Amino acid sequence: MASLSSSKPRNFGAYSYSYTPCTRTHQIGALFLVVSTFFVTRLFDQWSSESNSVTPSIDIHRTPSSGITIDNGVPQWPERGYGSHLSLKIYVYNENEIDGLKELMYGRDGSVKTAACLKGQWGSQVKIHKLLMESKFRTSKKEEADLFFVPAYVKCVRMLGGLNDKEINQTYVKVLSQMPYFRRSGGRDHIFVFPSGAGAHLFRSWSTFINRSIILTPEGDRTDKKDTTAFNTWKDIIIPGNVDDAMTKIGQPDVQPLPLSKRKYLANYLGRAQGKAGRLKLIDLSKQYPDKLECPDLKFSGTEKFGRTTYFEHLRNAKFCLAPRGESSWTLRFYESFFVECVPVLLSDHAELPFQNVIDYAQVSIKWPSSRIGSELLDYLASIPDTDIEGMIARGRKIRCLFVYGPDSAPCSAVKGILWELQRKARRFQQSTETFWLHNGSVVNRELVHFSSWRPPMPLP
Repeated sequence: MASLSSSKPRNFGAYSYSYTPCTRTHQIGALFLVVSTFFVTRLFDQWSSESNSVTPSIDIHRTPSSGITIDNGVPQWPERGYGSHLSLKIYVYNENEIDGLKELMYGRDGSVKTAACLKGQWGSQVKIHKLLMESKFRTSKKEEADLFFVPAYVKCVRMLGGLNDKEINQTYVKVLSQMPYFRRSGGRDHIFVFPSGAGAHLFRSWSTFINRSIILTPEGDRTDKKDTTAFNTWKDIIIPGNVDDAMTKIGQPDVQPLPLSKRKYLANYLGRAQGKAGRLKLIDLSKQYPDKLECPDLKFSGTEKFGRTTYFEHLRNAKFCLAPRGESSWTLRFYESFFVECVPVLLSDHAELPFQNVIDYAQVSIKWPSSRIGSELLDYLASIPDTDIEGMIARGRKIRCLFVYGPDSAPCSAVKGILWELQRKARRFQQSTETFWLHNGSVVNRELVHFSSWRPPMPLP
């Protein structure tokens, strides 16, 4: 074996190479490379420190691209991932076909009225159900359905005392155990609406029974009060909050927007403190700058009660409507702002917004860090030219139809947007831990009973 200290060059066959001597030219080139690298590094460090300074320089000039695809006044969904047209079949469970559904809709004794549940920010649970019942994409045949909608008004029923938390949980489990198609897919093709900040947590056992199902909710984060959020970006769908019908109706809304020149305030916040840090900061800020920021003390009873009309008249009287988080990250005020043509300023870091494949929210709203609520925020808003504000309002006017719960026959509506998002969720094949299949395509359960013979109550996957 050759010695490691041998001066004789080793031969590596086809991979051998000859050494090139290092000349004066090579040395000068290497020195130039070192010096260039040093100066480029210094320039980069200087730029980086400036960009990360405590008081950043804010570029208030808007990019020319609108970021919103509009065709004949209608927002358009991208063909990639969605298809060129809606082609969807949804089965809506009838309240009489499943024991327990009526309780989830009207309470234990049937005393909760649908009209009462249509009101307020949770009315979307009723509206989506009613609009799907009238939809041309509804099918009466379960065997041809792509998706299944489970109607329930549990937020309203709970608020009105129709069911308590324990009863809601037990009733949901009873309902699900009677659905063969839910068991077949493990719930993957079943749709549930939870229209409040609590999200699916209204059903305490959601993580056991409907953790694979499609959840429609305005709330994308609930980790502040729960160990885990019930929202999953890849299977669930964010829906708009339910704005008062008097403001979204076609024609003349009850309260008309004001010209920018006639608005009294730079910004406003219309809401209660609720002990929340961001809201408390805004209320304190309004006391320091009462001519710029309006934060009225909202009364919900008595002679000074804020009625619907009074509320929207205040909301329209500012250029910017501030929307901080409350009990949860989503805020109805964000959606209401579009209908009085006030630019919404989102002050909720964890908020999720609907239809992000269609709406570029940076073109119609502002999101500001909740940790920087203070005079800096007001200074920034005051620096924005009215021409830019008018541009944001004009773009918001084009997309706000997606926040209106109208029929899918309309050119643009929240339900039509939801249907487009649901189309991405439809699967051709369904499976679950309790679903099996044979060589001839037959679907069977663990006891090899054919799907057509499954009878409730069934063990849930």
